[in-house]
Amino acid sequence: MSAVAWIAVGSLIAWVWLLLGQGFYWRTDQRLPRQAEPARWPSVTVVVPARDEAEMLPVSLPSLLAQDYPGEAEVILVDDCSTDGTGQLARALSVRYGGLPLTVVSPGEPEPGWTGKLWAVRHGIALARQRKPEFLLLTDADIAHEPDSLRDLVAAAGSGGADGFDLVSQMARLRVVSTWERLVVPAFVYFFGQLYPFRRVNRAGARTAAAAGGCVLLRTEAAERAGIPASIRQAVIDDVSLARAVQRSGGRIWLGLAERVDSVRPYPRLGDLWQMVARSAYAQLRHSPLLLAGTVAGLALVYLAPPVTLVAGLLTGDPAAAWAGGAAWAVMTGTYLPMLAYYRQSLWLAPLLPFTAVLYLLMTVDSAVRHYRGRGSAWKGRTYSRPEATPDL
Repeated sequence: MSAVAWIAVGSLIAWVWLLLGQGFYWRTDQRLPRQAEPARWPSVTVVVPARDEAEMLPVSLPSLLAQDYPGEAEVILVDDCSTDGTGQLARALSVRYGGLPLTVVSPGEPEPGWTGKLWAVRHGIALARQRKPEFLLLTDADIAHEPDSLRDLVAAAGSGGADGFDLVSQMARLRVVSTWERLVVPAFVYFFGQLYPFRRVNRAGARTAAAAGGCVLLRTEAAERAGIPASIRQAVIDDVSLARAVQRSGGRIWLGLAERVDSVRPYPRLGDLWQMVARSAYAQLRHSPLLLAGTVAGLALVYLAPPVTLVAGLLTGDPAAAWAGGAAWAVMTGTYLPMLAYYRQSLWLAPLLPFTAVLYLLMTVDSAVRHYRGRGSAWKGRTYSRPEATPDL
C-alpha cells in the first residue's frame, strides 16, 4: 500500500478505537440522575463569582433568586473588582425580583498565587461556611437556571449510593445562535467529552475526574476535606482541578449534560470563541512542548487525515486510501451526530468536524505562543503568565 493509504488506515484504526474504547464519549445520555425527593432538604449556599458581569446578570441572577427550593437557601455574589457596576446591579435585581436572600461581597484584588475566580470563590465559601450549609452550589454569573434546577441537583446528589455524590456537575447548554457558535460550540463539548468521557467520570472507583465549572453542587464537608479552593488556587482550568481534588480526597463525583441549565453568554464572532479556547488550551497540556507536538500530530491524524486521504485517493486512483479515509470520516461524522442533536443543530454540520478541528488546532498553537510571549492566560484584564496547569493524578 502507498504511504497515503497507510495514513488512512491508521486514522481508521484510531476512530474504531475512539468509537468503542474511549468510554462511549460520543453518547449524550449522561443526564442528571432522577431521585426521589429527600425527607429533609439540606441547606444550600449558592456562590457566584462575578467580574464585570453587568450585561449577564439581568438574565442569570433572577433565575437563581427564583429557585423553587423547599429547604434553606441563599445566594452570595462575589464582586471581583468589577468596573461596570456588577455589585450595585446585583443588589438592585434582588430588590426588584425578591426570592432567595442575596449577599454581595467584594474581596479586593487577589493575593499572589491565586487566580481571580478562585480568589472570589474563596471569599464566597468562607462567608458561606459561617452559615454552615450542607451544600455549596458554585455557578458562574453567565449561567441561567430553571426554577427547579437546585431541587434536581440536590436530589441527584443523594442518588450515588449509600452516601450519595460529593460533587454533582452539569455541563450547561452553551449558546448556539451565530454561524461561528454553530460550528465551534457543539464541537467544544464533544472534544471535552472525548478527553474526559462522562461515563468514566461517573463510574464508581474511576480514575478519570472532571467537572463543568458553570454548575457544580459540592458537599461542604467534601470541600473542606479536599481543601477547596486553597488546594487549587493557581489552577486556570479550575473545574477539572476541583473534581480531581475531590476525587483524590475520597469523594464520589458525577458529570453530565444539562437540560435545564443554560449559558447566556454570547460568542458571536470567531475571535470571541478563539479567546475562550486559547486562554487555557496550553495549560491543559501542562505547558509541555512535547504534549503540544503530540496533540498537533494526533489531531492531524485523527481529524485531518480522513478527508485529505479520501480526496488524495480519489485523485490518484488509490482505492485503499480512498476507502480507509472515507470510512474514517464516516465514523467521525457518526460520532458527532448525537452532540449536534443535543444542541438542536442541523446534522449536516457533522461532516464539517475536520474543519472545526483545524480551528481548535490553531487555537491550541496560539495558546502556546501566548504563553511563551509572557501573555499566558488572559481574561477580563488579568493575565496569568505562567499559571499552574491542571494537577495530574
